[in-house]
Amino acid sequence: MAIAGDLHGAWTDKDNSLLKELNPDAILFVGDLGEGDIRVIKCINKLTIPTAVILGNHDRGNDSYGDQLRNYLSLLGDKDCSWRLRKWTLPPLSVVGARPCSSGGGYYLSSEVKGLFGPVTLEESINRIVSAAGQASKKWPLVLLAHSGPTGLGSDASSPCGRDWKLPEVDWGDKDLDIAIDRIRKQRKIDLVVFGHMHHKLKRGKGFRKTFYQDHFGTVFLNAAIVPRKIVNETGDVLRHFSWVKFSNGQLIQASHRWFRADGSIANEEILFENIKSNI
Repeated sequence: MAIAGDLHGAWTDKDNSLLKELNPDAILFVGDLGEGDIRVIKCINKLTIPTAVILGNHDRGNDSYGDQLRNYLSLLGDKDCSWRLRKWTLPPLSVVGARPCSSGGGYYLSSEVKGLFGPVTLEESINRIVSAAGQASKKWPLVLLAHSGPTGLGSDASSPCGRDWKLPEVDWGDKDLDIAIDRIRKQRKIDLVVFGHMHHKLKRGKGFRKTFYQDHFGTVFLNAAIVPRKIVNETGDVLRHFSWVKFSNGQLIQASHRWFRADGSIANEEILFENIKSNI
């Protein structure tokens, strides 16, 4: 399964062509599609593989009534994962979306989100995520899809959701997602939590972010936000980034970051997680 990190407008028909060549079972988008650029969504809507999208803080629009956000979600249709379940039989997978348009930092709703969804409280957001997960089959792997990751993954600037743009360095994850994960675990296993928002290259020249974490419950947390996700290498090849995960027999067996050439070949791969036993 492919995961596209924060796009910031960098998605065209060439990305669709590359995906057709790669032929993943599904693709997840972690948000920040393009500051109101509906051309990105129209391009995503051309995809024929199973697709799930959570919108980011740069997708919420700039009107207090949420009209632009409403238009975004209307265009996405059932690809939108806001506080709800997406599931496919091929591949057998359940994807539950967290709070849309998150900007991290605990819990905050912008005027645009309030204009569309109303004044959703922290507890209401938690309940929506938990309720959506409760509709998922326990026989299938469960993936939580968010723009910002949860609190609890570290408070250093280099942590998966650490604040790096100013001091003090703090945990800048989403509190509602953290609590929802804890409550869902009382009912079932969570295989994977996918998010973006916090770019891999740190501000203030601090190096790079940790993009992978596995907790003692076995849940894998993956930050997919390599920005920019399209680069030109030293030989002039245009490379595009996808995070990539593999499931086998209902188990997560591998997670990696991959850079692909236009012909679909892998230019570079960083394997973050590998569970060989589950693949035997």
